[in-house]
Amino acid sequence: MIEVVSFGFGHAPAPRAELVVDLRAHFRDPHVRREMRELTGLDDEVRHTVIRTPGIPPLIDALAGVVNGFLVGSTVLPTRVAVGCTGGRHRSVVVAVEVARRVRKARGVDIRVRHRDIERPVLAR
Repeated sequence: MIEVVSFGFGHAPAPRAELVVDLRAHFRDPHVRREMRELTGLDDEVRHTVIRTPGIPPLIDALAGVVNGFLVGSTVLPTRVAVGCTGGRHRSVVVAVEVARRVRKARGVDIRVRHRDIERPVLAR
C-alpha cells in the first residue's frame, strides 16, 4: 500500500515516511495572497496557482516516478511519502493529490491520500 501524506512543518514534525519532501523554501506560497489564505489545496483557485508555480510540474513528475519505483520494488510493507509545506493547507495538498492522481492513472493502483493538517488553523506569519 502507498500513502501520500500532506502536512505542515509549522504544526508538527514530518510524519514517519520513506520519503519526505519539503516545499517551504523553493516554491512560492499561496498563503501570501490574502484571498487564498483561508482556502486549501482542494480549492480550484489554489490548485491552479500551485500547479502553475515554476518547478512544481517537474517535481510532481519526479515524485510520481519515485512512487512508481516503490511500487515496482514493493514488498508487503506499506510505503509512505510525506509532502510538507509551512501550514499543510496549500502547496503540500496540491502536490500530494497530483502525485497520487498521476500514479493511479499510470499504474491503476489504489493510493491513499491523507491531509494531516488541512483542517488546522491558518498559521500567522
